[in-house]
Amino acid sequence: MTMTPTRRKPPRVGDGPIIRRLLIGTTLFFGAILVLAPLLVIAVEAFGQGLKAYAATIAHPDTRHAIFMTVATALIAVPVNTAFGLAAAWAITKFDFWGRRFLLVVIEIPFSISPIVAGVAYLFVYGLQGLFGPMLEAADIKILFALPGIVLASMFVTAPFVARELIPLMQAQGRDLEEAATSLGASGWRTFFSVTLPNVKWALLYGVVLCNARVMGEFGAVSVVSGNIRGQTNTLPLHIELLYHDYQAAGAFAAASILATLAVVTIIAKVALERRGAGRRPALAAVAKEQNAGTRP
Repeated sequence: MTMTPTRRKPPRVGDGPIIRRLLIGTTLFFGAILVLAPLLVIAVEAFGQGLKAYAATIAHPDTRHAIFMTVATALIAVPVNTAFGLAAAWAITKFDFWGRRFLLVVIEIPFSISPIVAGVAYLFVYGLQGLFGPMLEAADIKILFALPGIVLASMFVTAPFVARELIPLMQAQGRDLEEAATSLGASGWRTFFSVTLPNVKWALLYGVVLCNARVMGEFGAVSVVSGNIRGQTNTLPLHIELLYHDYQAAGAFAAASILATLAVVTIIAKVALERRGAGRRPALAAVAKEQNAGTRP
């Protein structure tokens, strides 16, 4: 009876106890300094003058209007970007057409351009001296320094989020299920709602959560196109900056606590969705596992 030699797995970097503890300790240290410490400071400073002062800051008309502008922007930008991401992912992964690679490049552009540059670009498009400025002025349509400009800038910055979550997953899933449904007589819309959408629902929700968090926290592009008009065109991040420059540190931290709470909720939702298989890596791993299981005899 011959004994088959067992293969030993090659050692991984950090398998030694000293290196492993050093890596874990370094990660925890920088995580505490860079992430946890600012969140703790926001919580402490926000309630530093008492709950009554905190409530007064949140109830201030300027703060309430900033919250309203932020929520209104998200309610418009997120659904539009969700529809755009779905349409782009469906077109890129399920059809072959000229310009497909170019469309992929266009989707990635907002990630390679500074938000402030995007805001300045909107000034040269919709401003009074811009491309469409005189036409809009003649029609008495106000884009910049109003809600439409804030929405447009936020949509530009967050346009890739949903599409980037859907495209890799839909590419890995292939077109077999859709082609089978259409061969059985299903229409395009029925195929989409009965086959495509159920297979990507968690990745879609994952992208929507990330898109919403970025819309509510966007500062650079919005600061250019909004005009920073207190009580009129300020979103919550811009209002926080104004309070800080007015030496109202407690008010700034109180307003910042709203965005910090949103960040924590987003992280919790992100982790919960990843456990359901959302996100590109878990979803792609699940697809690969199903494909491997299907090829086994």
